[in-house]
Amino acid sequence: MRIAVDGMGGDHAPQEVVAGTIQAVNEYGVNVVITGPKEKIEAELAKYQFDKTKVEILDAREVISLDEAPVIALRRKKDSSLRRAFDLVREGKADAVVSAGSTGALLAGGLLIIGRIKGIDRAALAALIPGKNGRFMVIDLGANADVKPYNLVEFARMGRVYFESVLGFVKPKVGLINIGAEEEKGNELTKEAYQLLKADTTINFIGNVEPREVTDGDVQILVCDGFTGNTILKMYEGVVKNLMSMIKEAMMSTTRGKVGGLLVKPSLKEFMAKHDYKEEGGAALLGVDGLVIKAHGSSDARAYKNALRQAKKLYDRGFLKIYKENMAKEQ
Repeated sequence: MRIAVDGMGGDHAPQEVVAGTIQAVNEYGVNVVITGPKEKIEAELAKYQFDKTKVEILDAREVISLDEAPVIALRRKKDSSLRRAFDLVREGKADAVVSAGSTGALLAGGLLIIGRIKGIDRAALAALIPGKNGRFMVIDLGANADVKPYNLVEFARMGRVYFESVLGFVKPKVGLINIGAEEEKGNELTKEAYQLLKADTTINFIGNVEPREVTDGDVQILVCDGFTGNTILKMYEGVVKNLMSMIKEAMMSTTRGKVGGLLVKPSLKEFMAKHDYKEEGGAALLGVDGLVIKAHGSSDARAYKNALRQAKKLYDRGFLKIYKENMAKEQ
């Protein structure tokens, strides 16, 4: 497998990008092409030991910033690190793109340069999130702020194939994020989507899931519009971060708390590791005719390594091929 890595994407590029990429090369044996200014990438690569036959540099002199209009930037900056990474996949010279750069530019690149899978109306961002009883997927996480009811059915089907082909689940449960569990609850979007999901025999739809039940992990695939999904994800990250901060502050405020803190420290570290976004590496852009992984903008080397691992897993399990076969059967 050959992965195109946007060497200049994210808050800590290219240092953490290169570090994580080399970890992935050494641990998973993947071949990579890192796009970006050659001299900067070479300077970072010089810090590490790795199989030189597995790493290439594609010189790219431009960078797409977060404040640029995504579509315009991709068209004008053809020598940008992200554009060159997408071009590699489009030309069949790479099997996946991994980037922690602009989400808007990544979405635009996936849709305009790689293109949607035939029969797909909307591509969607999907991420695996740790829950109390297991990992679950929220789809969409921000690619589509406004959707039609049938788009949520598409998302459910994509999520089902992911869980079955990549994670080995049999009939993963699908839920619709809504303000109430009752069938008649919600707005026009969720009401109509409920009926479409209920009627679809290809998915194991269990009904509405209220936000307070999302993190239980009892339902594997949770579908919603991108506005709702992005809000849930950021709220989840903020709650975990602030909760741990408040617990630490409370423990350090008294001598008894400090002593108790020493006793529970291992358990807290284990909890934080379990709920760390870096363990999954990023969100997959499902629905495009190529493998695209969006890493968190603040990703460190470990997060980048795991983003490449996720791309490799999707490739090894044949996600794209299986999904296309499913689409052909359903049309």
